[in-house]
Amino acid sequence: METIKTLDAGSCLGDIQYEDSILKQLFYAEDITDTIKQRIEGKSYGKDCNIPYEDLRYIRALHIGFDHKTYIGEMIVNKAIAEDIIEILYELYQADYPIERMVLVDEYDADDIKSMEANNSSAFNYRNVEGTKRLSLHSYGMAVDINPLYNPYVRELDGKIDVLPRSGEEYADRTKESPYYIKKGDICYQAFTKRGFTWGGEWKNSKDYQHFQKAIDEK
Repeated sequence: METIKTLDAGSCLGDIQYEDSILKQLFYAEDITDTIKQRIEGKSYGKDCNIPYEDLRYIRALHIGFDHKTYIGEMIVNKAIAEDIIEILYELYQADYPIERMVLVDEYDADDIKSMEANNSSAFNYRNVEGTKRLSLHSYGMAVDINPLYNPYVRELDGKIDVLPRSGEEYADRTKESPYYIKKGDICYQAFTKRGFTWGGEWKNSKDYQHFQKAIDEK
């Protein structure tokens, strides 16, 4: 098990089988180490980022790939939702829920479009909401995107339907069936919403089918 913890995120573990007591130890959160800081500074943690490192946590977890094999995943989230995310990812793993890729967005130079095109599930990224000057909840590590290529962001722009990423246009039609679609009431939806997250697929205007977020507690 300790050997697994030293492997890079994205590593394939094949068809491993562990007892629950051992398996749970592979789903955990850590403080942001100097090694992680070196990976994210100037990328998802840009020069203008004012989120204290103490407010963030580095998550390591397992996930089932589209090839039904087990992979090591990673994610940075706000400490306020770290335990939620660990529980959610464990629940999805136990249910064999497919997540194709889960590495830090910094592997794509914190370019959200590139990360979405690679169908990479991620969380923290200090950036504005698309098309605005308002900080996204991803900036605080309070939002998570799951299988974004198959669950794109859809909005009306200048009278036309705009889909991000562009390569996800064919997946904007939610009347079609896909094992990778997030839909209301499914296991991914329930795992997040029962822990107080809201789903972008239920927004009134634009739809962000990949997106789950939790409100920031400003008390």
